[in-house]
Amino acid sequence: MKSNFNLNSWSYPLLALLALSLLVSIMAETGAGNGSGEAEVHIVYTEKPEGEEPEAYHVRTLASVLGSEEAAKEAIIYSYKTAASGFSAKLTPEQTYRVFKEKKDRWNEEIQRLELYKMYAYAVGSVTGH
Repeated sequence: MKSNFNLNSWSYPLLALLALSLLVSIMAETGAGNGSGEAEVHIVYTEKPEGEEPEAYHVRTLASVLGSEEAAKEAIIYSYKTAASGFSAKLTPEQTYRVFKEKKDRWNEEIQRLELYKMYAYAVGSVTGH
């Protein structure tokens, strides 16, 4: 008596289903891919502010992303002032990205200013012979 059940015809869909359920359980356990955008604590390093209190600078930096100083003050957990300059804050992944992007944009502007100054100094030096 021959069975009509063929293990090979069922093995691929079962393996795919098993792999998918394993992936979903791992993502649920680690919180990846849940789409909730829950806030987590992040440390943001900044340059040391000149002529301004570090805490005020940190609030101002974060307020530009969060939209208000009140929201920034609520999000900031601690301001680092001694060994490093920066702050820890509870931020969503999107807010963290926006802080990073803003810092990167400011850094790029500073590099462009330095390059422009360097080119100007070179041009003036070439004309004056220095």
